[in-house]
Amino acid sequence: MEMEMEMDGNGVERDGAGEALEICLSGFVDQGSKESHRYYLARTTVLEMLRDRGYDVPVSEINLSLNDFRAIYGQEPDVDRLRISVSHKYQPSKRMLVVFAGPVMVKVNVIRGIATQIANKDTLTGLIIILQSHITNQALKAVDLFKFKVEMFQITDLLVNITKHVLKPNHQVLSNEEKQQLLKEYNIEEKQLPGMLKTDAIARYYGLEKGQVVKVTYSGEITKSHVTYRCVW
Repeated sequence: MEMEMEMDGNGVERDGAGEALEICLSGFVDQGSKESHRYYLARTTVLEMLRDRGYDVPVSEINLSLNDFRAIYGQEPDVDRLRISVSHKYQPSKRMLVVFAGPVMVKVNVIRGIATQIANKDTLTGLIIILQSHITNQALKAVDLFKFKVEMFQITDLLVNITKHVLKPNHQVLSNEEKQQLLKEYNIEEKQLPGMLKTDAIARYYGLEKGQVVKVTYSGEITKSHVTYRCVW
């Protein structure tokens, strides 16, 4: 049986099977813009982060595919349309706003612009700003003027959800009641618990404050299964 051959653009002979394989593999190559892909990954991680903090995030938003994301926001998304506003499941008075800054350096006028836009939103209790570039010292000082907690993440830190890493142990944030019960059970003070800095990636992911305690569960052949607790310093 003869195999049909053809020449490609480089003058190299290819058979029909090779062409079919190339077409098949091309389906795994992202044909869209890198910009939209970065926004998609970062936005998905932020939605998962808010969900894990107890905010009411629609499952449909988290499960949105890259193609659907591009169909909604385009290949060059407008950062204003990417904003996220959610309320806490168990404390509806807690409301978080997520703002994506553009690719240029964030100057004080950008922060003032955000402040102006949310000036009448009395229910807002937290703000997350996603940066793509540097932020000036003046802009950082302007951030301190907000009456609620403001968190800032570089978009590159959100392209992957660190809590999903196969080598990361499971983290569970304890309520104040659970923390007090733990201290009472072991007859210790919080300062006797292993520490975790507020700048730790896990502490930032969950938005932890000083004094909060996290239950860390390790499992696997290397580490063996065990539990420890860490207090944020």
